[in-house]
Amino acid sequence: MFGRDYQFWMGNRHATKMQKYTDDPSCLEDGGFWAVLVTFEGQYHFAKFKKVQDAPFPESPWSVLERPWRTSLQELDYMSYVHAIREEISAGSVYQVNACRELSHVIDRKKQNLAGLFARMQYANPAPFATYLKIPGFEIASASPERFLSRNGDQLITSPIKGTIRWDEEDFGEKDKAENLMIVDLMRNDLSRIAEEGSVEVSELFRREKHPGLTHLVSDVQIKIKDGTTWAEILAATTPPGSVSGAPKSAALSIIAEHEVAPRGPYCGALGWIQGDLAELAVAIRTFWNTGDEWLRFGTGAGITWGSQPAQEWEETQLKARNLISIAGGTL
Repeated sequence: MFGRDYQFWMGNRHATKMQKYTDDPSCLEDGGFWAVLVTFEGQYHFAKFKKVQDAPFPESPWSVLERPWRTSLQELDYMSYVHAIREEISAGSVYQVNACRELSHVIDRKKQNLAGLFARMQYANPAPFATYLKIPGFEIASASPERFLSRNGDQLITSPIKGTIRWDEEDFGEKDKAENLMIVDLMRNDLSRIAEEGSVEVSELFRREKHPGLTHLVSDVQIKIKDGTTWAEILAATTPPGSVSGAPKSAALSIIAEHEVAPRGPYCGALGWIQGDLAELAVAIRTFWNTGDEWLRFGTGAGITWGSQPAQEWEETQLKARNLISIAGGTL
């Protein structure tokens, strides 16, 4: 029924032999192993796999790209977007917005598949939530450093990243800490909708995490899930991830829809696996994807607050893209 090359890999879990493909979150209650993709715009994609084993990701070749990457927003347009967000903040309608743009490059799908790119990323840019997914309509290669939701029984934890500096820099500024704190509060609010009363806890605030070329500022929020809560309710309460939308979330999403010319799709969505009351979902950042056409896409963005400087935010989007684009090939 399904193609043999549909597969999922994350954290040495290699899933093959897809049995079912659906957008119905009630399917997640059956205890089977489901690969999960929730796009930034809220479209659900769930693939159930029959065979799951511990295995490294298989080697596959990648033909390095050579042309410049296109961007959905040029530098001046992106800076104008940042100005517009700052005006919205000044007017009191929003506190923070994650402003993104899409990079794209033509590929030859007969010679360049994302399995090959992901295999290359595994040694050139290792990431704690690295994920490969191929399902109908999507092929995704992600080097995400960010946990969205980890579940073990009735315990749920999220670890939003807000604040990015170069790997050789030492200190995060007050802007980074203020932005991180705003998103921690947003995630506390999101999780409180599905939490047992009194169980919402910020278990760690302002942890430094080093990744290839970058250092991130990370916090942890954890809860005990309210009895009887379904996966449909968990996903409805928490998506899209707060760290890549903004605060308040509803106002931020309206600004994003108005200014970003390309839908984010898998980028900034939720990506990972669910099996009963166990799960590992990442925020799909540092992510390449293809939707079956001739374009390879990659998203990059920055969190905008009142203290943001447009030129510096553009450079942050370049910084976040630079290492992975150098692995794929082509120039920014």
